[in-house]
Amino acid sequence: MGINVRVLFILLLLSLGMIFYIGASTSGIIVFVFTVCIISFLLSIYLTKWVLAKDEGPPEMISDAIRDGAEGFFRTQYGTISKMAMLLALLILCIYLFRSTTAEQEASGVGRSVTAFVTVTSFLLGALCSGAAGYVGMWVSVRANVRVSSAARRSAREALQIAVRSGGFSAMVVVGMAVMGIAILYAIFYVWLGVDSPVPLLLVGYGFGASFVALFAQLGGGIYTKAADVGADLVGKVERGIPEDDPRNPAVIADLVGDNVGDCAARGADLFESIAAEIISAMILGGTMSKRCKIEGNADPSGFILFPLVVHSFDLVISSIGVLSIRGTRKGSVKSPMEDPMAVLQKGYSITIVLAVLTFGASTRWMLYTEQAPSAWFSFALCGLVGIITAYAFVWISKYYTDYKYEPVRSLALASSTGHGTNIIAGVSLGLESTALPVLIISVAIVSAFWLGQNSGLVDESGKPIGGLFGTAVATMGMLSTAGYVLTMDMFGPIADNAGGIVEMSQQPESVREITDVLDAVGNTTKATTKGFAIGSAALASFLLFSAYMDEVSTFAQEPLTQVDIAIPEVFVGGLLGSMLIFLFSAWACSAVGKTAQEVVNEVRRQFIERPGIMEYKEKPDYGRCVAIVASASLREMIKPGALAIISPMVVGIVFRILGYCTGQPLLGAKVVAAMLMFATVSGILMALFLNTAGGAWDNAKKYIETGVLGGKGSDCHKAAVTGDTVGDPFKDTAGPSLHVLIKMLATITLVMAPIFL
Repeated sequence: MGINVRVLFILLLLSLGMIFYIGASTSGIIVFVFTVCIISFLLSIYLTKWVLAKDEGPPEMISDAIRDGAEGFFRTQYGTISKMAMLLALLILCIYLFRSTTAEQEASGVGRSVTAFVTVTSFLLGALCSGAAGYVGMWVSVRANVRVSSAARRSAREALQIAVRSGGFSAMVVVGMAVMGIAILYAIFYVWLGVDSPVPLLLVGYGFGASFVALFAQLGGGIYTKAADVGADLVGKVERGIPEDDPRNPAVIADLVGDNVGDCAARGADLFESIAAEIISAMILGGTMSKRCKIEGNADPSGFILFPLVVHSFDLVISSIGVLSIRGTRKGSVKSPMEDPMAVLQKGYSITIVLAVLTFGASTRWMLYTEQAPSAWFSFALCGLVGIITAYAFVWISKYYTDYKYEPVRSLALASSTGHGTNIIAGVSLGLESTALPVLIISVAIVSAFWLGQNSGLVDESGKPIGGLFGTAVATMGMLSTAGYVLTMDMFGPIADNAGGIVEMSQQPESVREITDVLDAVGNTTKATTKGFAIGSAALASFLLFSAYMDEVSTFAQEPLTQVDIAIPEVFVGGLLGSMLIFLFSAWACSAVGKTAQEVVNEVRRQFIERPGIMEYKEKPDYGRCVAIVASASLREMIKPGALAIISPMVVGIVFRILGYCTGQPLLGAKVVAAMLMFATVSGILMALFLNTAGGAWDNAKKYIETGVLGGKGSDCHKAAVTGDTVGDPFKDTAGPSLHVLIKMLATITLVMAPIFL
C-alpha cells in the first residue's frame, strides 16, 4: 500500500506491545498463547521466503493468468460477502438491542447495549479473519504451483517438499489467526468488562462471523471450480479426446483458477471456522462447569476457559515440527525411483500425532488440575486421547475408501469397464457404505468422552457429576489438536493439481507429468481425508454448540430446558424441516454447478467449432471468456443456498414461537429450533460423508485407470470413469464441504439468535 517499511515496523511493534500488555493484564496463559502464535507467524514468514526463493522454471511455465484470475475472483466474491455480512450485522445489532438480559449479565454490568455492540464487533472480526484466512490460502497456492512444476523437472521429493511447505505456511497463519483472534477478544473483554464469566458467550458472534464467510466462500469457490472442471472434462476429454489440462482446452485456465479459489481459499476459511467454533464452544462449557463446581483454592477457574487456546497453541508447535520433518533428498532426479508421497506425508502425520498425545497430556495437567478432584485432569487427558484416536481413524477410513491402492476404488475402476451406468451405481453404493464406519467411530467417541468426563470427580453443589459435556469438548479439542498438519495436507492437494496443469500446458516431458500425476492423485486422497476429518470435528463441535444453545435458552427463559421431546408433533415437524434443509441445500448446490457447467460446455463447444485451428495449435483459445462465465455464475448461484441456510432457522423459530404463544407453550419456538438443529446435524453428517467419499473415489478411480490399467487413457473404460468423476465433482468439492460448514453455522446462528425464539 506504499507505507514506509520503517513506519510499518514501528506500528507493528506498538501493536505487539499493546497486545502483550492487555494479555499480561488478563493472565499469564494469554501471554503464553500470544508468544506461541507470534513465533508461528515468524515461522510462516520463513516458509514463505523459502518457497518464493525457488525458481519458477522456464518461460513457458506461465502461472500469471491463474494468479490474476484467482485474485480477481477473490476480490469480487469477498466484496459481495462483505456487503451481506454488514446487513446481517445490522440485524444482529437490532435483535440484541431489544433482547432481554440475564441476571448474570446485569450483575456483571454487561447491559443490553454493551452485549449488542460486543456481539456485532465479534461477528465482524470473525468474518474479517475468516476472509483473511481464505486469502492466505489462495495467495500461497497461486505462487507455489509454478515452483512445484519447476521442481518436478529435477526431483519428485523436492516438488513434494515445496508443496508441503507451501501448505504449511497457510496452515500456520490460519490456525494462528484463529487462536490469536479469540485470545485478543477475550483479553480485551476481560480487561474492559472486568469479569470473565460472561465473556465466552460474548465470543459466539466471532464463531458466527467465521462460519458465515466460510459458507459463502465454500459455496462460491466450489461452484466456480467444479463448473469449470466439469465443462473442461466433458468436452475436452470425452468429446475431443485431449488430455486433462491441455492448453487447447478453452476452460483449462478457469479450471486451474478454480482449484485455488475453491480448494485453497475456501478450505482455509473452512478450517479457520472449525477451530473457532470448537474453541468458543469449549470455552463456554468450561466456564459453565468451573462456575457450577465452584473451583477455587490453588486451581485457577480460568484454566477451564483458556484450556482450548493452550491446546491449539501446542498444535502450532507440533504441526510445525511435522511440516519441517518432510525434507528434500540431497540427490534425486526424475529418473530415480519415486518414493510414495503418501508414505512421506503419513510419516509426518504420525510424528505430529505422537507429539499431540504428549503435549495434550501436559496441557491437561497444567490447566485442568484441581484439588477438588485431583484425578480429573487424567480423565480429561484420556478424553483428548479419544479425540486424537478418532481423528486418526477418520483419516485412515477416508484413505481406505478413496485411495486407489485399496479395494474399494479398484472395484469402482473395474465397474467402469462395463459402462457409464455401472460406474455410477458402484460409486453411489461405495459412498453409501462409507458412512457406516465413521458414524460408529463418532458414536463411540461421544459416549466414551462423555463417560470419562462424567466420572472425572467434578461435581456441583448437590454432588451431581457434571463433567460429561466438558469431556466431549476435550475430545473435540483432541481431534483438532493436529489441525495445522491436517490443513497442510489439504492445501497440498490443489497446489499439486495446479502444478500438474502447468506442466501439461507447458508441454513438459512425460516423465515430469508422471511425477505431478502421482502428486495429484495423492492430493486427491489427502483432500478426501481432511474432509472426513472436518466432518468428524463438525459433528463433535455441533454437539457442543447444541448443548450451549440449550443452556442459553434455559438462562433467558429462567426455566430448565434439558431435553427435547420429539413425540410432540410440532417438535417432530421441526426435526423434519432440519433434515429437509440438508437435502434442499445439497440439491441447490449441485444444481448450481450443473447450470454453470452447461454454460461452460456450450462455450467450449462453440470455440472448437468456430476456431478449428485450436486443435492444431494454430489458434489460441479465449480462456478469459470461460473465466468470466464461471466467475459471474458462481457469485449469482451461491446466494440462494446460502440465504436458505441463514433464513430457515430464524423463520422456523419465529413461526413456532408465535404458535407456542397462541397455544400456551412458551418454549415451543426454542424446542422446535433445537429439534431442527439436531436432525440437520445428523442428516448433514451422513450426507456430507456420502458426498465427499463418493466424489473422491470416482476421481481416484479415473486416476487409477490413467496409470495404464484397464485400457488406460482414452479407452472406453476411461471415458466411463471420466463420467463418474464429473458426477462426483459437485459432490466432493461443492455440496459436501459446504455441508459441514452449514452444520456448524446452524449451531452458531441458533445460539446467537436464541432470544428471538423465546
